[in-house]
Amino acid sequence: MRHLKTIGTIAALSFGSGALAQETVMVGEPSWPGAKVMSRIIGQVIETRLGSEAGYAPGANAVIFASMDGGRGDIDVHPDVWLPNHQSFIEEYVDQKGTVALSSGSYEGRSGFCTPTYMVEEHGIASIFDLATPMAQDLYDSDGDGKGEIWVGGSGWASTNIHKVKVRDYGIESFLAPTTEDEAVFYARLKDAINEEQGVVFYCYKPHFVHALYDVTMIEEPEFDPAGYTMIQPDQDADWYTKSSITTGDQVKTVTVAYSASLDERNPAAASFLSQIDMDDTELSELTYQVVVQGQDIDEAVSAWLDENSETVDGWLGLN
Repeated sequence: MRHLKTIGTIAALSFGSGALAQETVMVGEPSWPGAKVMSRIIGQVIETRLGSEAGYAPGANAVIFASMDGGRGDIDVHPDVWLPNHQSFIEEYVDQKGTVALSSGSYEGRSGFCTPTYMVEEHGIASIFDLATPMAQDLYDSDGDGKGEIWVGGSGWASTNIHKVKVRDYGIESFLAPTTEDEAVFYARLKDAINEEQGVVFYCYKPHFVHALYDVTMIEEPEFDPAGYTMIQPDQDADWYTKSSITTGDQVKTVTVAYSASLDERNPAAASFLSQIDMDDTELSELTYQVVVQGQDIDEAVSAWLDENSETVDGWLGLN
């Protein structure tokens, strides 16, 4: 780490003698693994290549965006913004208020529901409509109460609201009850279920370590159709659940980085970097696998990746 600090100091001097005096950048840290890895990538680049200080602030999406809007430095960066999931935040803070900016780079994300491949091969669970059946009710009943379960995501996630609506509108909730336990709790249950080859179905997305860890299949849904996809988030309307309607699969996602526009004045070097950051979804999946599954220290894994991908980082910094 001493070597990295030396590199960071030299890099900082190349940005001008004022770089070391620039304000600390507080990077938001949402709960999902990819976001945590991205937060550390951003923080380490700011520290080792720009010579500024970075801190990390756990928080839900609404809290992070409101903090970026305030521009006081409580939280300056959202490292993993999924669009259109977070579109309501973008419309308010980027389009209307202009207090938040987005990076020009992005990676592709996909989301839906997954089940272990043995459920597809042994029971024919391939389509989303296979979940709206008495057979699925029995196959996915883990607690013996006569109704199955389907994990729709963690509490506070915008995607969780989307998949609650999906479960209702696909007719699944008559047979499977949506659950929203913490991600760590669910994945402990997932491990046990797969070890015992039991039925389990859950919200999933790519990139994510689960696709490297287990043999799972993403369940088929109707192709995305805007006419069949009306999603209103709670911050837009208290009656969001009633007014939303989803009968098609999700649109392929664009995942980007958001940051407080106040950084243009408070830490212009960081703002410039954040405006250009990009990421490869395969690389991010591998990093989350190393951290979550293999148990590597997140800062050590990210530091090694940054060393091995210095040319990529140079591009983010406008050096090549």
